[in-house]
Amino acid sequence: MYDLRIENGTVVTPDKTERTNIYVLDGKIARISEEILEAREAADASGKYVFPGFIDPHVHSRDGGATYKEDFWHSTRAAALGGLTTILEMPNAVPAVSDRERFLKQKANLESKAYIDFAMWGLCLGRLNNQELKGLDELGAAGFKFFWGYAVSRSNYNLIYNYEKGDPNVIPPLGDGEIYTIFEEMGKIGKPLGIHAENADVISELTRGVNPEEYPNEYEALLACRPAVCEETIIKTAISFAKATGTHLHILHMTCKEGVDLLREAKAQGIHVTGETAPHYLFLTNEDFPRIGTKMKGYPPVRCKEDQQKLWEGLTDGTIDSMGSDHAPHTAREKEGSLFTIPAGMCCIQTMVPLMLTAVNEGKITASQVAKVLSENTAKIYGLYPRKGSIQIGTDADFTIVDMGMKKVLRTEEMYSKSKITAFDGFRVQGFPVQTIVRGETVMKDGKLTCENESRGQFLPVGKR
Repeated sequence: MYDLRIENGTVVTPDKTERTNIYVLDGKIARISEEILEAREAADASGKYVFPGFIDPHVHSRDGGATYKEDFWHSTRAAALGGLTTILEMPNAVPAVSDRERFLKQKANLESKAYIDFAMWGLCLGRLNNQELKGLDELGAAGFKFFWGYAVSRSNYNLIYNYEKGDPNVIPPLGDGEIYTIFEEMGKIGKPLGIHAENADVISELTRGVNPEEYPNEYEALLACRPAVCEETIIKTAISFAKATGTHLHILHMTCKEGVDLLREAKAQGIHVTGETAPHYLFLTNEDFPRIGTKMKGYPPVRCKEDQQKLWEGLTDGTIDSMGSDHAPHTAREKEGSLFTIPAGMCCIQTMVPLMLTAVNEGKITASQVAKVLSENTAKIYGLYPRKGSIQIGTDADFTIVDMGMKKVLRTEEMYSKSKITAFDGFRVQGFPVQTIVRGETVMKDGKLTCENESRGQFLPVGKR
């Protein structure tokens, strides 16, 4: 007898869409068949789509260090409510995940709170921890993050957003030579090197010269300080370094049309490079600032319509491989004030899937393409495939069941995260996750967590590629 039968649903994979039943035994997919076979539990998916469990590879849960904004307890439960079965936690915690000891401490911390399965990123700091990368790899880090263009604190390696030259307590942004040594080390390891692509020198110079009063609004002034060339120049350099070192370069939260073109060209040359974008770059533009205000500030910034159109084109033609929420909550008070002083980031983990399902209903992307960018491709990039991101015999029984006809208005008060500030408050969506299943166990159904006080998520170590 099977443990679970998911019946009467339309199963969506990157390759096909079909009506069939799925059978689960001991947390794994045991059978896919149109037959009705005996099971202890049945999940009726009539009129609904069954996707391979969605994965969010780009999450900042603020745990530890800034848990007054968010923590892993809340972020993983918000993720389940948003239809996610696995997340990858970013390494810029306090202390940062930069060596074996800190990795193990953070792993234990996150395991005690995880509601869904998770993997972890390691942090790259150049000469400060190049010698530690191999150890992080051996512990199962899924990828390694380099915050290109950011200074870090000497005491805890935390990111410094408003860097002032000469501060003795701050490690300045790394130069290209030291960054190249990171690529050399990552080329040996073989796992993805994810980069935040912003040119610190250009941003610093332009910010010194900008007068916000000369622009229609403060957001246009911010864009003038962080134009697309800041992202374009870093992507160009990174592609060159990846080509020279054989590193798997992964460009995170892509925002501009120039970046899409560069990614496409690099792939055509056979360079090992992949790309990710985020929902705010697909569903917002600079024209939304008068309506949304400071809640939409992120780094890199949301850009213009032509950039948004190019991102959609890149996502649907396969140039951009993956999606990540870049969930980075701040408190309401922190998001008040000038765009030049408030922190960048917003609460996104619970809204990414409904937004992408809405895009399916609007004809911007197909359901199978969503399965590719939110499940299969993401799992492949981070070495989790086929255990995650697939519907195959023997793989983890992770599913996101959605009602494509369900209409809702996204509301701040319905978010589970500690800090609930989002640019998508009031957005109307059609298509919503109604059941989240992790290793055969329903963790969310009809908008409610089924075992809210239990931390059942598992750490996913990633081995050699």
